[in-house]
Amino acid sequence: MKKLTLFLTVAGLLVFGASQAFAQSATASKSAAKTVTVVMHDPGCHWFVSHGKYVKSLTVAGPVKFANYDEKTVIVKGPKGTTLVKVGKSAPLAKGVYHITMVKQAPDDNHLVLTVN
Repeated sequence: MKKLTLFLTVAGLLVFGASQAFAQSATASKSAAKTVTVVMHDPGCHWFVSHGKYVKSLTVAGPVKFANYDEKTVIVKGPKGTTLVKVGKSAPLAKGVYHITMVKQAPDDNHLVLTVN
């Protein structure tokens, strides 16, 4: 009888633990922000990377995490003001339209537009 009780207790804990882990992973995936990445790529200096392609404008469902992997700090101008994002750093972005350029950018470099829905 003790073995049966111990078995049922362990089995119950395993099922409970698995259901808790599943619930936590489902919640985490819903609340995890997508990452929008800016990289250095010639010609044009900086680009968004989306599905393996380099693009100058991008529309994504938000909220997003904006990551800068360009060669210099980028300037992100949006509905709540201007944010500077240093190389290798990221910043959260809410809904809105964002215009992105690089600090001391040459006139012929890309001007990126990110729309977060």
